[in-house]
Amino acid sequence: MQQSIFAFLLAFVLSLLLCALAIPLLRRLGGQHILVYVKEHRQKEGTPTMGGLAFVFAAVIAALVCVRGADKPFWVALSVGLGYLVVGFLDDFLKKRRGSNLGLRAYQKIVFQLGVAVIASIYCCLEGMTVLRIPYTHLAFDIGWWMLPLGVFVFVATVNGVNLTDGLDGLAGGVSAVFFLSLAMLLGVQAESAPLSVLCICLTGALAAYLLFNTSRAFLFMGDTGSLALGGFVAGLLVSGLTAGLIGAVLFAWGWQKARGGGSTAQAVALAYWHLPADFFLRVPQSARRHFIG
Repeated sequence: MQQSIFAFLLAFVLSLLLCALAIPLLRRLGGQHILVYVKEHRQKEGTPTMGGLAFVFAAVIAALVCVRGADKPFWVALSVGLGYLVVGFLDDFLKKRRGSNLGLRAYQKIVFQLGVAVIASIYCCLEGMTVLRIPYTHLAFDIGWWMLPLGVFVFVATVNGVNLTDGLDGLAGGVSAVFFLSLAMLLGVQAESAPLSVLCICLTGALAAYLLFNTSRAFLFMGDTGSLALGGFVAGLLVSGLTAGLIGAVLFAWGWQKARGGGSTAQAVALAYWHLPADFFLRVPQSARRHFIG
C-alpha cells in the first residue's frame, strides 16, 4: 500500500510540474488547429497540444523509480505504450510543421500501428505470454500462436478506441484514470503482477495531475501523442497482464450491440474496449455519450 501511495504521489507531482512547464513551450510551437466545420470547438483554437508527452514521461519515470523486480509483462506494456507515443508524436509534429489539422495519412497511421502491434504480439508468442485468464477464477487457456492475430486486433482496436474518445475536455483523461485505477485493483486482487499494478497507479497519478489542466476550459490537450500512448498502455497492460482475449470477446459483443443502435463498427470497437470497464466505476455524462456515439 505504501508503495502504491508513493508511486501515485510521485507521478502526480512530476506530471504537475511537466504539464506546467510544457504549456508555454508547446504554445511556441503553435496551438491546436480546429476544423472549420466544428463550430462549437472554435474557442479551443490555439490551445497547446502534445501534452501527452508530459504525463506519459511523468508516469514512466515514476514507474521506473518505484517498480522493483520488473518482469516481462511490465516491459511489454511499457514498450507498447511508448511505441504508440512515438506514432502519435509523429502525427502531431507533422500537424505543427504543416500548420494544419492533417498529420500522418490514414494508411501511414495504420501501417505504424500494425507495426507496433505485430512486433509486440510476436514477442508475446516467443516468450510464452499466450495464456488467456478469466479474472476472479483460476481458469486459464494457452492459445499459443493464436495470440498473434488476437494481440494485433486488441492493440489496434484499443489504440483507436482511445483516440476516438479524445473529443471532449477531460473525457479521455478522466476515463483513462478510472480505467487504470480499476485495473490496478483487479491486478492486485488477482496477484497477477505487482510491477503492472504499480504502472497502473503511476498512470493514474500522472493523469490526475494532467486533468487539472485539461478540464473545461482546457489549457492543454494531450493530442494524438497522448491518446495513442494511453491506448498502447491499456492494450499492453491487458494483453501482458490479464491476456484480454476472453475479456475482449465479451466487451466486443457488448460494443457491437451498442453499435446496432446507431453507431459504426469503429465506435463499437471503441465502446467495447474502452468505455465498458470504466462504466463499472464511473458513469460518463449523457452529453458526453451523445457526443461520442452520435
